Amino acid sequence: MGVGHGHGHQPAAASGHAGARHRWRLGVSFGLIATFFVVELVVGIISGSLALISDAGHMAADVVALGAALVATKIATRADSSGRRTYGSYRAEVFASGLAVLMMLGVAAYVVVEAIGRIGAEPDVATGPMLVVGFLGLVVNVIALLLLRSGAQDSLNVKGAYFEVIADTAGSVGVMVAGGLILATGSSIWDTVVAFAIGAFVAVRAVMLGREVLAVLGQHVPAGLDIDEVTGALGGLDGVRDVHDLHAWTLTSGMNVATAHLVLLDGVDGAGVLREGQVLLRERFQIEHATLQIEGHRSAACDAVTW
Repeated sequence: MGVGHGHGHQPAAASGHAGARHRWRLGVSFGLIATFFVVELVVGIISGSLALISDAGHMAADVVALGAALVATKIATRADSSGRRTYGSYRAEVFASGLAVLMMLGVAAYVVVEAIGRIGAEPDVATGPMLVVGFLGLVVNVIALLLLRSGAQDSLNVKGAYFEVIADTAGSVGVMVAGGLILATGSSIWDTVVAFAIGAFVAVRAVMLGREVLAVLGQHVPAGLDIDEVTGALGGLDGVRDVHDLHAWTLTSGMNVATAHLVLLDGVDGAGVLREGQVLLRERFQIEHATLQIEGHRSAACDAVTW
């Protein structure tokens, strides 16, 4: 005896999906950063500043990542018409986060390589444009950070965009610091030093986000969930003799899934245990989608499966 939820996948916006709720924040941030990217790239080329060009490169990655996040959020809201995506298209947002990671790593690598190539050289850098554009970039990024901050707590997709903007904010600060140091010392080496620091910072952020993306794609136990505690809680339900084949994973941000087999004592009402188990998983462990299978005894078929 088992239970299978009859989950017709409704559009995410209707179901309160985290990514869909914050789509407008992504849209406004995308518009701001895309506009400023053009300004920063042009000024960076004219001024000859590697720090400015590197920050523009990272901002270009932001534009792509934010655009992908917007598209992925839209895809995730679509109901499946093929009949083959039984969990819907929610994971599109996780793939968008993975793209953000790759973009960040690519920009970081480019900046570091360029910075190393400039060691020993003293390129002519116009500090005035650096300071002005760095300040304007800081303003744009702070606005985007304020827009995305709350959504980053709910959605891995928005978190990827948020991390991108954090790195951009650091880049804007770095550009201003480099311009100030060049003015103070007369040496353009600070442009290269700051560019290297920006690249290293972006790489660290990318690795942090990448670990979260891989954990979701690898179907690891959701962050903050103790699988032994879940097993103990299900085993503590009245009438449950044993719990096995328990699996829990994250479909996308805010959507945790679990399956388990519950072996019952003789004469126990299986329907009642199912209801209690689903309520327990939903209210105590925030697992909305749980499929529980009821068994009168631990079957040989279960023991024969080794994965």
